[in-house]
Amino acid sequence: MIMSDLAGASTTEIMQKKTQHKKLTLRQILQRGLLITIGAVLMAVGLEIFLVPNNVIDGGITGISIMLSYITGWKLGIFLFILNLPFFFIGYKQIGKTFALSTLYGIVILSITTTLLHHVPAFTQDILLASAFGGMILGIGVGMVIRYGGSLDGTEILAILASKKLPFSVGEIVMFFNLFILGSAGFVFSWDRAMYSIIAYFVAYKTMDIVIAGLDESKFVWIISDEFNDIGEAIMNRLGRGVTFLAGEGAYSGDDKKVIFCVINRLEEAKLKEIVKSFDPSAFLAVGDIAEVRGGRFKKKDIH
Repeated sequence: MIMSDLAGASTTEIMQKKTQHKKLTLRQILQRGLLITIGAVLMAVGLEIFLVPNNVIDGGITGISIMLSYITGWKLGIFLFILNLPFFFIGYKQIGKTFALSTLYGIVILSITTTLLHHVPAFTQDILLASAFGGMILGIGVGMVIRYGGSLDGTEILAILASKKLPFSVGEIVMFFNLFILGSAGFVFSWDRAMYSIIAYFVAYKTMDIVIAGLDESKFVWIISDEFNDIGEAIMNRLGRGVTFLAGEGAYSGDDKKVIFCVINRLEEAKLKEIVKSFDPSAFLAVGDIAEVRGGRFKKKDIH
């Protein structure tokens, strides 16, 4: 009885150790710090070299900071730091210590860099070019910081808190918030600047999405067919991808089904569809996007 209690206690301790937060290694800390620094500097370049000199704003806390800086004449970096500081404490409670410290570090670098770049002349006076390239550079910077565990704008954290009390999703709250801020640019600057700000925000958003998800976009595939053995073997031999057979059952017919699951890249999608069609033109096929793939046998094998 005592031995079983000891065994149970040791098992519990092992499980607790596995579920506890693991500290980052020195290499991981240095890598994260370097990439967050680069991301924050890129965002500052997008703001001070492209957007701000042309009176074009971004969404979120950054957009509010730009308008307040214009109205008061104070440095942009001051507002970026002060307005984002409360979200450091919120992020600490809601997401964790590592995220909060990464966010605080990124905001400090962003604030310092915007202050240093404040007197650097604009790269271009063409507002459309400034909006497009400023938004692109800003999106790359923000995407890098988010990808490596931080944030440079507290809008998302605010939306997470608000979604608990409001009948809207986080994405809807962020969209409403940003539409209000971007629309306010029409009153502070001019309505054409507000429209250019929407262009800059859209470019930044799409660029950020690409940076976070990665350029090597992967896709998952579900295939249901009676020819599952032939299709699976062809995928492995002709695409070099591993496949997994899952057991399924038709809800209407009650028949047992084999479901093929595999992961491919977007360049292989057309060839996979061709393989499936050649064996079973009536096969069920579903393809979806994946942001990230790790582990397993995703790595492509050589095809001879």
